[in-house]
Amino acid sequence: MRLAETTWCDAGDTETDLAVVPVGSTEQHGPHAPLGTDTMAARAVAEAGIERYDGEAVLTPAVSVGVSVEHAQFPGTLSVGADTFRSYVSDVVESLASHGWDRVVVVNGHGGNVDALREVCGSLTRAETAYTVPFTWFDAIDLDQFTDLDGESMGHAGAVETSLVRHVRAECVREEQIEAARDGGASTWGEYRHGVNLAYDSAEFTENGVVGDPTVGSAELGTQLLAVAGKQLADLFETVRERSVERPDRR
Repeated sequence: MRLAETTWCDAGDTETDLAVVPVGSTEQHGPHAPLGTDTMAARAVAEAGIERYDGEAVLTPAVSVGVSVEHAQFPGTLSVGADTFRSYVSDVVESLASHGWDRVVVVNGHGGNVDALREVCGSLTRAETAYTVPFTWFDAIDLDQFTDLDGESMGHAGAVETSLVRHVRAECVREEQIEAARDGGASTWGEYRHGVNLAYDSAEFTENGVVGDPTVGSAELGTQLLAVAGKQLADLFETVRERSVERPDRR
């Protein structure tokens, strides 16, 4: 059930306790991919997981601005502080729990949200507000299984994200900018010395915001990526539905 598209009467008649919250960002994704790439991906993966799930789930609207300060030098990037982000997600989950949807999976599409989501989901669970877990779609799949990627890693606005957006929102990809995106990008994320990333912002190591090669991959690859991510998410829904949420006793 898409919560934003139904009535309160129908929402009240649902018999599930599982809710799904897509979370993304509005940030630069090179000269070729839309600022909403991460949100588009999170929403698409959430819908794919629900489609494959054998039960019922409540799908909320996406949280479309996340922790993206590392991309602040690029026009169009929006960001909120980690405290604001955690508070917002927490309030959304508390609202869901108040209606009986107290098993919540947060489907994340942005790497900058990962730490904050792990913290807020843990806090909500420990407080017994709702059993809440984060699912970052690109961490849930083995990219090595996709030979079409030719060894490309996740990167940023590279082959993986570009392929997925080519599949779900092809009209938003500037195909004429793909080669320029590759040529002006970086091969790896960050600038490392003795295991330390010396760079805090993406503009320090990539001229146009891209990390990786977006010319690798295709809409067909995006279809495959979405199918695998959706399958993994549906399996997680099953686990969350069946898992005991009783908190451990103090030792």
